[in-house]
Amino acid sequence: MSVSARLQELGIELPAVAAPVAAYVPAIVHGDLVYTSGQLPFEGGALPATGKVGAEVDAEDAKAYARTCALNALAAAAAAAGGVDRIGGVLRVGGFVASDPAFAGQPGVINGASEVLGEIFAEAGAHARAAVGVAVLPLDAPVEVEVTFTLA
Repeated sequence: MSVSARLQELGIELPAVAAPVAAYVPAIVHGDLVYTSGQLPFEGGALPATGKVGAEVDAEDAKAYARTCALNALAAAAAAAGGVDRIGGVLRVGGFVASDPAFAGQPGVINGASEVLGEIFAEAGAHARAAVGVAVLPLDAPVEVEVTFTLA
């Protein structure tokens, strides 16, 4: 099944590619890989929340934001690759969680990204991953996700 057909089956509409907030491109193709820049959970051009997970942001909300980040990454990768059906699978996910010092649930937050990519790509969505707690992210976003995709 094509990626576009799977997205339609899941009722997922990819967002517009988020405009970079600094001097970089959203995604770049190199060989048979597509590397995305870190994607924030922009929805309609705005962050749905700011602050630290475990303080101002609930962990379940942050998990949903990580899902949004992954969809933003897929949109960026598809734009760079020439279409979503050119994306073959997921190689690696890097997740960053702006965390209250007492918060230690970063893996659960980044599961939001991993799970949606698994739903979309099935076996080709299995990936290596890092889930890292950080002091602060750009624009005070609670979550940032970068993804390395393979080309079909």
